[in-house]
Amino acid sequence: MALQSSVRALKKQPRLDDEVRFLRSWIEKPLHMGAVMPSGKVLARTMALYVNIDSDAPVVELGPGTGAITQALVERGVDQRRLVLVEYNPSFCALLRDRYPLATVVQGDAYRLRDSIWKVLKTPAAAVVSGLPLVTKPMLTRLRLMRDAFVLLAPGAPFVQFTYSVAPPIPKSLHGITTEASERIWMNVPPARVWVYRRA
Repeated sequence: MALQSSVRALKKQPRLDDEVRFLRSWIEKPLHMGAVMPSGKVLARTMALYVNIDSDAPVVELGPGTGAITQALVERGVDQRRLVLVEYNPSFCALLRDRYPLATVVQGDAYRLRDSIWKVLKTPAAAVVSGLPLVTKPMLTRLRLMRDAFVLLAPGAPFVQFTYSVAPPIPKSLHGITTEASERIWMNVPPARVWVYRRA
């Protein structure tokens, strides 16, 4: 029994360490962080469901933090070599490079997306998955980010964003854009919803 308890404690340790890292970063720069804690597993898995695992095209993740959503993508079957992780925090970048050595980790500003990864992305992306705190930004900044994401995406590929807000992070009624949303994920703390945008 003591051995089983020790194994359980070791499995929980990375999650606890990640929560401490997130909390420290949130205290230092709250508006740069999408949350006080990493995304919960159910939320991360829900986001990963919208990504085509059969494609060879890149999957761009914005604001991966400590890699909660990244891990869900890998567990779903996305090859690490397809992942392009755009992270602002240099400490998180180092952690991501250690955890996902086959992924491409870019230290850069996701809100200047084309500047950050134009040298890295050689083919259109199969998805852009965002953990950015969009609702803390002005609407024009959100719309510019989505516009830049669609420039990088293959036709019909999704821009996937979660939010804790009741309202969508980007309006549903944009011309030429189709929108869908997941059920509210009550098991996440705080509860969240995933929004998916595609060019019509």
